[in-house]
Amino acid sequence: MTERIDIHGLKVARPLYDMIEREALPGTGIASDTFWKGLSSLVHEFGPRNRELLARRDALQANIDAWHAARRGTPHDPVAYAAFLREIGYLLPEGPAFSVETAGVDPEIAAIPGPQLVVPVMNARYALNAANARWGSLYDALYGTDAMGDAPAPGGYDPVRGARVIAWAKDFLDRTAPLAGGAKHADVTAYRVADGALIATLASGSVGLADPAAFVGYRGAATAPSAVLLRHHHLHVEIAIDRSHSIGATDRAGVADLLLEAAVTTIMDCEDSVAAVDAEDKALAYRNWLGLMTGGLVETVAKGGGSFERRLNPDREYVGADGRPLTLKGRSLMLVRNVGHLMTNPAVLDRDGREAHEGLIDAMATVTIALHDLRKSAGLRNSTQGSVYVVKPKMHGPEEVAFTD
Repeated sequence: MTERIDIHGLKVARPLYDMIEREALPGTGIASDTFWKGLSSLVHEFGPRNRELLARRDALQANIDAWHAARRGTPHDPVAYAAFLREIGYLLPEGPAFSVETAGVDPEIAAIPGPQLVVPVMNARYALNAANARWGSLYDALYGTDAMGDAPAPGGYDPVRGARVIAWAKDFLDRTAPLAGGAKHADVTAYRVADGALIATLASGSVGLADPAAFVGYRGAATAPSAVLLRHHHLHVEIAIDRSHSIGATDRAGVADLLLEAAVTTIMDCEDSVAAVDAEDKALAYRNWLGLMTGGLVETVAKGGGSFERRLNPDREYVGADGRPLTLKGRSLMLVRNVGHLMTNPAVLDRDGREAHEGLIDAMATVTIALHDLRKSAGLRNSTQGSVYVVKPKMHGPEEVAFTD
């Protein structure tokens, strides 16, 4: 039988209770009694309303099922169907125009267009991989996939395919950060920085970028940088230069790779991609989310007969085009997806012995854990603007959205 802790009218399974008490709360500034009293208030005040909303869903579905059953075998009439949905309150009239202002929103949400990943937070390796996918090797992506039109053949490194990868990548540079006068990146023999500008050396002389503002920074010596940082549509491209590298040694300019800013945001999922059915599962999900928020999540990965530790990538440091230090995030901005209104979980029972709605438990636990990030002023930070980003799925209509808010 599951051991439970009685606290503020809740019966909390021991694995979840211990995780919250020993791991999640220390460092947040939230006292134990405050947390459990708050969760009890959520469960007992909002739980009944949650059940009412689900009963409303069931009633709507029963009406819809009956409507279709009564018309089985007859042609679908979309006009009549829409009128029926309005009659039962499934479709609601559009309200007046309105505007919403936001504050404290990170640029990954407010200003930067880019890919988003979704990953099960219960799998630490997947979560770390996704968070670290903020930056990725274009050479590896092209070589290892069918992005160029065909997949790689099995076996060792194919230098012919490698040459195709490099040619494709240099053409990518010509399209995203073209050189002045129609010069080609494939013809560059060296890159350097002078007076805050990127200079490319060719056999015929030196040229800058067609748009000098596309150059935003570098790493290493200005006369022979180890990395050149470019920006296109608010996303960054790093030209990695290393003439001692196996690829860089064969490149005219010593280019060993192109690193692209890729997955700008990642949803750490407590719902769709996981199956958290009990307190042990919830504790694991929250523990991994905690490690992501503190920056301390580490996973040992076995590979090729050995092993290595995977952890969150550090931020990326450069010298900006203006000569001042420039830091870019090394990780995706992480959002957390709470469970929707439908599910309950035996990790917490209410005063009547009913399973608490899992979304209410998530609301309290995931945001409390995110305080570890919000209290930071240095180190690996998720939000630099003081925000927590919660994704709430599968809401049916404005009543459920209002309930979530």
